[in-house]
Amino acid sequence: MSDRLSHADVLFTQRLLRLQGLYDGALDGIWGARTQAASQEFDRRAHALRERFGTFDTRSERHVLGLTLEAQSQARQFLQRVQPLPMQVRVISGTRRYAEQDALFRQGRFGNAGPRVTNARGGRSRHNFGIAWDVGVFTDTGYSRRWDDYAEVAHVGLAEGLVWGGHWRRFPDPPHYELDLGLDLITLRTRFEDGKAPA
Repeated sequence: MSDRLSHADVLFTQRLLRLQGLYDGALDGIWGARTQAASQEFDRRAHALRERFGTFDTRSERHVLGLTLEAQSQARQFLQRVQPLPMQVRVISGTRRYAEQDALFRQGRFGNAGPRVTNARGGRSRHNFGIAWDVGVFTDTGYSRRWDDYAEVAHVGLAEGLVWGGHWRRFPDPPHYELDLGLDLITLRTRFEDGKAPA
């Protein structure tokens, strides 16, 4: 897989690995032996979390596996808690590279089709740092956009150490969950780009 990654993708991966204490090489965007070893250790630890907390639907798994290890742990425990609900809850978005975030920001703006789904450009969303995920609620009639459904999921799934976007005043985002690191966005982005742990 590493041979298909761009320089920016490798650099992004190195930063994620470094902030988890798995990578101690240069932030150079080159997939070398150290990056490979750190990636393999990340995968080993992610597998251990799957063994501990269980696996879920394919879509959720794809997005959970891109989160930091602490976020993976929290997301899996969240999915365990909401399983008894009379609806399906799936993780439908996780970590986003800056370019992916910029593409979402352009949706519904600048003549681009689709609804606006974010007010955050690349580097200005907690999704960009591997600590946030969005869920989708699915009922018998399909994908739900009902506030009450997302509030019910939050009531069951929210736990200490998590922030729910439905509590935000300026731009409520009921599908959104993130780790509560107690850091403002500028500090978080600076630490991420410098390859430093967020706490």
